[in-house]
Amino acid sequence: MPEKPGGTEITELAALKALAQPRRQQILQHLNLHGPATSAILARALGLNTGATSYHLRELARYGFVDDTVPQASGGGRARWWRAVPGDRRFPPPSRRTPGMRLVMDELNRHAYAADLALFERLQRESGGGGAAGDGAGADEWADAHAYSRGSLRLTLPELQQFFEEYIALMNRYKRPEEETPPGARTVHTRLLAFPGPGEDATDPREPRGARTDDNGRETDAS
Repeated sequence: MPEKPGGTEITELAALKALAQPRRQQILQHLNLHGPATSAILARALGLNTGATSYHLRELARYGFVDDTVPQASGGGRARWWRAVPGDRRFPPPSRRTPGMRLVMDELNRHAYAADLALFERLQRESGGGGAAGDGAGADEWADAHAYSRGSLRLTLPELQQFFEEYIALMNRYKRPEEETPPGARTVHTRLLAFPGPGEDATDPREPRGARTDDNGRETDAS
C-alpha cells in the first residue's frame, strides 16, 4: 500500500538511538538484502551470538523497525522469523534537531553511508564481471542495468522539496506486496542525495546557466 504523503517523522531520541546502533544497522541491512531471518541466522551472518541478536531485534521491534509477523511458510517450526518493516520514515530537518539528535544523526549517517558504499562496491565486484583483465567476463544483464547518474539542476527551495516528494512517489508506485511480486524480480537498492552547492548565492546572476552534462553523457537541464 502506498505511503501517505510526507511519511512518518522519527522525533523520539530513543528511537533514533535504537536505529543508529551499528549492529542494528547491520541487522536491518541483512533483512533488507536477504529477507526474513531468525536470530540464529543473523548471528551466524554477523558473527554474533544469538543472545546479542535477539536483544538487538527486540530493541528494533520496540520502535517498529522490525517485527516477527512472518508467515510460518518462511521457515516453519517454532523459531521466530523477523523481517524489516517497510515504511517512509523521515528524520527531523537539521533546523529542528536538538544537540542530542545531531550527535545521533551524525553517527547514524556515518555508518549508513559507509555501509552503502561497501555494499555498492561488493555488488559491482560480484555482478559486474570478475575477469582478471577487467573485460567484463561473467557480467550479466542485471549488471548492465545498474542505474547511476550524476547531474545538477537549478532549483528553488520549494522545487527541491517537490523534487524529493516526487522521488518518493515514484518509489511508492513500484512497491507491492511480496505475494504480488512476479518471478524473476530482485531487490533493487536505491539511494538519493540531493543537496545545494556549498557557499552558493542562490540569487547570484553570474551563475552560468544552460545545459549541463552528467557523468553518463545524459544532458541535464539546468536553466
